[in-house]
Amino acid sequence: MQSAEVVAVVLIRDRKFQFVVYKITFPNGKIYIGKDIGHNGHTIRYFGSWDAARVEADFTKDELRDFTLRREILFESGDKAEVGRREMELIVKLEANNPAKGYNRVPKFRPAPDQ
Repeated sequence: MQSAEVVAVVLIRDRKFQFVVYKITFPNGKIYIGKDIGHNGHTIRYFGSWDAARVEADFTKDELRDFTLRREILFESGDKAEVGRREMELIVKLEANNPAKGYNRVPKFRPAPDQ
């Protein structure tokens, strides 16, 4: 039988994310796609590096008083390069770089010819 300490370590490790790509949804429906590739993997405290001035410009002072964000983990891997590639793919696929839909600035949004 395993000791309680070993079981506790295994349970914590099973709940810990590796490196991740996440999506943050703001109250106005716009999104931000980011990655967390910190040395110990994803941490619940990390919410990305979006341009706060761009986000704040979309909300009134009253709206900012009670502000809820939703963060979803879209992809997880132990490979930082794979996480970086997937982040870019998802930014483009979800159009998070389209100023009408999201707050990502890179890669630069290029509308499809039929839009």
